[in-house]
Amino acid sequence: MKKRLISANASEILAMNAEELKQSIKASEGRVILSENIVTREPFIGDITNAEIARAFGADLILLNMVDVFAPKIAGLEEEEGSFVDALHRLVGRPIGVNLEPVDDSANMAEERLIISKGRQANLETIQEIERLGLDFVCLTGNPGTGVTNEQIQKTIQLTKEHFSGLIIAGKMHGSGVNEPVVEAEVVKDFIEAGADIILVPAVGTVPGFDDQELKQIVKAAHQSGALVLSAIGTSQEGADEDTIKQIAIRNKICGVDIQHIGDAGYGGLAPVENIFAMSKAIRGIRHTVSMVARSINR
Repeated sequence: MKKRLISANASEILAMNAEELKQSIKASEGRVILSENIVTREPFIGDITNAEIARAFGADLILLNMVDVFAPKIAGLEEEEGSFVDALHRLVGRPIGVNLEPVDDSANMAEERLIISKGRQANLETIQEIERLGLDFVCLTGNPGTGVTNEQIQKTIQLTKEHFSGLIIAGKMHGSGVNEPVVEAEVVKDFIEAGADIILVPAVGTVPGFDDQELKQIVKAAHQSGALVLSAIGTSQEGADEDTIKQIAIRNKICGVDIQHIGDAGYGGLAPVENIFAMSKAIRGIRHTVSMVARSINR
C-alpha cells in the first residue's frame, strides 16, 4: 500500500504506477491540487517552468496545456537529453500529464471553431506517443472553441485505455465551443464504463446552472463505480481574488471531489501563485500545505 499523495516524497510519488497513484489520491481525502499551465507562453518567471512555480506554491499534479506531443516545446525548459517528461520529473518531482483534445469534426458549434495541430488532438498516434514519453496521466478535454464533444471523449477513452498505461482523466470544464450540456449524469456513466479513471467536471461556481446537488450525485455515482472526480476551474476564475478561490474550493470539497483543478488563465499561462496557495490552505490547512511546498524533491 502506497502513501497518500499529500504525505509522500518525490521518489515515492514517481515510483507509483497508475493504480497506485489513483489510490494515493483517493487516500488523500479531497486534499489534492492539480495545476494546469500553458507551455507555449513565456512563463511567469522567464527562466524556469510554470510547472516548477506551481509545485512551489502547492500543486500536487501538473497538467500541461497546448503541448504538441510530436514537437513539444516547454517554455522555460532548456533543450536536454531525454524527454520533457523526464526533465520535469527531475525538476518538480510530481506526476506530469498533458491535455489531448478529442475533436469532433461534426460538432454543432456555438462559436467559431479553433483549429489545433494533430499533435494536440487525441488520436491513436498521439496516445501512443504519450505512452512512449512516459506521461503519468492524460486529460481528455477541450480548450475553448476546439469542438470537443462528450460523444467523442467517450470514444477516445476506449482507445486510450487500449494504448496508454497512465491515468485517464476525462470530461469538459466548459463548452469547448460546442452547443451541448457541459456535463450530464448519463455522460459520466458512459465515461466510467469506457474506462475513465477520473471524471472531470466543472467546479461548482464556474459554469452557469451546474450546482452542488448535481455534483454530489456525480461524485456518489463515480465513487460507487471506483472512479475519482476532479472539479475544474477552467473559466478564467482562477484569476479572481483569493476569497473567490477559497469559496469555490470549500464548496467543491463539501461535494466530495477528490482533486481540485486550478486553471491557466493567469500571468504567463499559470494561475496567480497566491491563488494556488490559497486553494491549498483552504482544502488542507497550513500544515499539509507546508509539507508539500517545503518537502525537498530530492527525498
